Formats: sequence, structure tokens, C-alpha cells
Amino acid sequence: MKLRRLRNNKGFSGPWVVVIALIGIMLFTALCQYVRLMIIASGVKDTVQSAVVAASVENYGNVYPCVREGYASGYKYRNGNWQTRITTGNIYGRMSNLLGLNYRQGKYVKQNSSGTEFAVYNLNVQIENGPLSPSSTNGIQQFEATSYITLEVPLSFGSEILPPMKIDLCVKSKYMPKF
Repeated sequence: MKLRRLRNNKGFSGPWVVVIALIGIMLFTALCQYVRLMIIASGVKDTVQSAVVAASVENYGNVYPCVREGYASGYKYRNGNWQTRITTGNIYGRMSNLLGLNYRQGKYVKQNSSGTEFAVYNLNVQIENGPLSPSSTNGIQQFEATSYITLEVPLSFGSEILPPMKIDLCVKSKYMPKF
């Protein structure tokens, strides 16, 4: 009986239209937020990759003498011994210049007109030096730089309720001599 009455009331679809419109707006907002987060993450990853590649290029002078011998590694012959010669460079400095970051409370922060856009911290750079005079050149470890960094992006919608997005980015750079 009640169901028949609900079907016969004209104008009953008005509240449903409002509910469906609000759900559509919420889904559109969530989609826009997701796209915003992915664009920021992609831009930061590209910048970290650029900084890591620049640090690897800084090691060119240390790696090149070994490349002439057939393998890429950073060693220098000094005082009768082979010594490891690698540097991680100033990756935070390069990122600060490229992205306009400021150092605050242990994090490098990008500010915009409405507050913090994103923050990066916990940079860890590992440089794997190739072996000196390997017995076999098949599958040997090359000069490689791997960096890990944490990216934190506060949400622009519902930021008081929801926690910020935190992801760990991994970027690798490998020295490949071209002959």
C-alpha cells in the first residue's frame, strides 16, 4: 500500500535528483583530487630523477678511467692502492632550485597561496659501485645510484578529516657508457 502511494506521488523524484547530483559532485571532486595527487607525485619523481642523474653525472670523472678498462665503476689509483671515489652530490639543493622548496621542521616544503602544497623528506641515496676487475663481464654490477624519498601531499578537499597522502618514491640512475 505504501509502495503504491510512493509511485503515485508526483514530484517525488525531486529529492532523488538532488541526492544523485550530490553524489556526482562528490565523485567528480574525488577524481579531481586523485588527478591532482598523481600530477604532483609525477612532477616530484621527475625532479628527483633529474637530481639523481645530475649526481651520477658528477661522478663521471671518477667512473671514466675505469670505463676505458671495460667496466663502469668509480675507483682511483692512488699511492699503490685502488680507492673508491663516488659522491652523492647535493640532491636536496637541486630539488630546491627546481621546485622552489623551503626547509621547515626537517622537511623540504613547497608553499602555495592556500598553504602547503607538498613536502619531501627522508632522502636516502645508495650508490652501488661496480666491481674492480671482475672475473667475468657477463651480468656485472654497473655504477648505479638509487634514491628513496618520502612525498607527503595534504588533500585539498577534506584535509581536516582525511590524512595526507604519503608515498615513498624510488628513482634509479645507471651509468651506461656509450661506445
